[in-house]
Amino acid sequence: MFKQNITYITAVVFHACIGVLIYLNESLSKVYFFLALFYFSYRIIMSANHRKTQEVLLACAYFVGAEVFFRTTRGAISYEAGKYLVILFIIMGMFYKGLSGKGYPYFLYLMFLVPSVFVASTTLSFDVNFRTNIAFVLSGPVCLGVAALFCYDKKVSFDEMSQILLYMVLPIITHTAYVYLYTPNLEEVLTSAVSNREAAGGFGANQVAGILGLGMFIMAIRLFTKSPSFRLKIINALLLGLISFRAITTLSRGGVITAIASILVFSFFYYIQVSSKKRNDIIGIFALFCISLTITWFVSASQTGGLTNLRYANKDHLGREREDLTTGRGELFAHEMEGFITNPFFGIGSSRAKDQRIEIEGQGVTSHSEFSRTLAEHGMFGVVILIILLFKPLDIRVKNKRNYYFFAFMAFWFLTINHMSMRIAMPAFIYALALLQVTNDKRSIYRKQIKPQTV
Repeated sequence: MFKQNITYITAVVFHACIGVLIYLNESLSKVYFFLALFYFSYRIIMSANHRKTQEVLLACAYFVGAEVFFRTTRGAISYEAGKYLVILFIIMGMFYKGLSGKGYPYFLYLMFLVPSVFVASTTLSFDVNFRTNIAFVLSGPVCLGVAALFCYDKKVSFDEMSQILLYMVLPIITHTAYVYLYTPNLEEVLTSAVSNREAAGGFGANQVAGILGLGMFIMAIRLFTKSPSFRLKIINALLLGLISFRAITTLSRGGVITAIASILVFSFFYYIQVSSKKRNDIIGIFALFCISLTITWFVSASQTGGLTNLRYANKDHLGREREDLTTGRGELFAHEMEGFITNPFFGIGSSRAKDQRIEIEGQGVTSHSEFSRTLAEHGMFGVVILIILLFKPLDIRVKNKRNYYFFAFMAFWFLTINHMSMRIAMPAFIYALALLQVTNDKRSIYRKQIKPQTV
């Protein structure tokens, strides 16, 4: 156990150092990207057959956690590289390990995405880059469909799931270290109670808060499940607080709210699954979690001059109540639902919702809700797509009610796609993880009885 703890702490420190080095020399981000790509590709190819599934999931998890960091530091070969690499690794996994026939609805899901492309070919504006716009809108849904096909009903142990989550959070620790160095003094950049790009490390606050929210979620899970010693509890609570602080101070609320809601869902199902002996320990850890977040909140409020309090109270920097709680998302949702009502059968076509806003308003604000965008752009096919996404995972839950990750992952996916759509690979992969059969680590061993020989 002590050796494992040292290895974990070493990995955390190592990834924090990567963030420091890339801040000092941003060109190292490309080196980091290609080294990680080579390393995980090599592990998938060279691993034993029984390890292939886990190695594929670890590779996907790492690049899901690193995707926004590579966008921030321009380290990836393309803006959408995170989604494409997840698809690539999953296809490698399919080659080695195949698919479950029970996941066929996700094949239908992928097929139902196609008609919107043909509709878009007739509805998009003439001067729009057709390939780029379609790829941007559909790369997330395709990533989800491919990952779901591969993960459906595949078995991993609880220890293996913890390892997958660890590989996802390590590059988020790198990202967190970078953000701290990029904006050490928040009071210099925060002047109003709106999401702030500079406070998010020089990139979109919505995406950065989303990925840091994932870091909060995973560190809270580790606090509950992978903190056997008091020292590890303190270390994990400290990491949770450090990541939470930078997530909160981006002033982008969606990622933080998603994380806290998903943590509460996880803690509830984890509590009812464990033995009665461990429940007192969980109550103590939950208290530590609350203390960590409370301290983080007060420090955040102090460091931002109270702007975090105003932001989460839906007030501007002068303390005046804002009329729109959703900061424009409600209007986008209503506009896309109107598109579905006027084109209920085949929809308005992929990327047409953004294209329409360019024509009408002169600016193409990207949708924040995958729910409304799917209905608007896919019509009745979108209805079927949402039914598959919402109800097919319940088959897994019925067969394995002891998986305390299931509802937390589903909650994280659903809340994420309704505040930042599917701009990054994270919600697609988290959804796919909910489809895994997570089993007990100890497997029963069958021993053949030796019959006594007759003389």
